[in-house]
Amino acid sequence: MKGLRLYKKEKLCSTTAIETLFRRGSGTSAALAWPLRAVWRHNPRRHSDAPVAFLISVPKKRLRHAVDRVAMRRRIREAYRLARLEHPMPEGARLDVAFIYVADKLVDYQSVATAMSRLLDRLADTPIPAADEPAQDA
Repeated sequence: MKGLRLYKKEKLCSTTAIETLFRRGSGTSAALAWPLRAVWRHNPRRHSDAPVAFLISVPKKRLRHAVDRVAMRRRIREAYRLARLEHPMPEGARLDVAFIYVADKLVDYQSVATAMSRLLDRLADTPIPAADEPAQDA
């Protein structure tokens, strides 16, 4: 992928993949870097050639106003867009990732960018299961 843009193939849209991502005991891993929490799993069955497919969740319980949720979603997306180039994923990685906002109020972009960088470092260090291991559900 060239450039800094986010492409459609990098967005996690499949309801089946999202349900599997949040299902307990489905091989998911999680990490917290305040104000973000990341949940991820390897999904070798995904058709997209992007190494990471992601979604962003800003719960209404945390930020009551829609304007604040949208602003936070934009900050998280921008932090991911810029940090993904500094933290390349291993060759052959097919990760589904959810970034969940956990703070109770708006935080500045710098805090989000720092947390995103730490989370992507953790994702890049995740070992990729071998091809001969049994694949989990899509």
